[in-house]
Amino acid sequence: MNATTTRGALLAALACVLVGGSFTANSLLGDYPYAGGQFLRYALAFLLLVPLAGPGAVARLRALGAGRWLRLALLAAVGMVGFNLAVLAAERTAEPAVPGVFVGCAPVVVAVLVPLPDGRRPQRIVLYGATFVAVGAFTVQGWGRTDGAGLAFSVCALAGEVGFAVLAVPVLRPLGPRLLSTVVCGIAAAESAVAGVLLDGAGWLRRPDAVEAGALLWQAAVVTVVGFVCWYMGMQRIGAERATLFSGLIPVAAACTAPLVGTGSYGAAQAAGSALVFAGVAVGSGALPRFARRGRPVTGHRLAERSLEKL
Repeated sequence: MNATTTRGALLAALACVLVGGSFTANSLLGDYPYAGGQFLRYALAFLLLVPLAGPGAVARLRALGAGRWLRLALLAAVGMVGFNLAVLAAERTAEPAVPGVFVGCAPVVVAVLVPLPDGRRPQRIVLYGATFVAVGAFTVQGWGRTDGAGLAFSVCALAGEVGFAVLAVPVLRPLGPRLLSTVVCGIAAAESAVAGVLLDGAGWLRRPDAVEAGALLWQAAVVTVVGFVCWYMGMQRIGAERATLFSGLIPVAAACTAPLVGTGSYGAAQAAGSALVFAGVAVGSGALPRFARRGRPVTGHRLAERSLEKL
């Protein structure tokens, strides 16, 4: 790994660790209206990101065509609002581990889908790493009770996680990580407000108490602002395929932080699963030179450049 891919890997890893920690924060928001909480989270993140959008932001937004604006709306609806709604709906009839296991398969799906528009075959080394990550995520979380609806919404959660990476690829280069994060947060806030009114009526938004306010502030300022920018900066450097490998760190971080608020424990299964995730990330990202040479047709940085140059 060169300096660029190393920085990209570290940024993607940090973003996923922050997202994993957000699941612990979610446990403190069980009584707060879902859509209202998402609105507050993304609206606050949008306000914090606007000063960071960078010079020429308005000109770059004006240069976007209708197709890319539609993609941004889909990214916010599918990868942010829809993803969280799907997880919430799945957990009504399934144990939390079930959607978690499906989301853990995202690296495999992304490794297969992203090369297709470029006419490339999936890289074997990335697929190997993604498989390790998926198995590790399953081991960390285990499997829980569910029914047909729980499985269906878990599949929707997987689609949301994949969409968060895949839908961003064509708009990452023209907007850059900071402006892209700003725009999708603004759109997601508007979509959350619409969803809240439709689903919860007049009770979709209320004043949070001190604990809820702290959890929402953490999700907005740290998980969303820092996490999203780091994620897209990492994806810009190493490509969506390799960046998504690090999503396996989400259940690992969730398992590590859950005991802090008394919502889970970290035992032998979590340790074994974490080791599998780390091994998969190391293999698929090219951190292990021996494996990287075997599947090296294109490096992560060159892969990212090729994907962006095609758009």
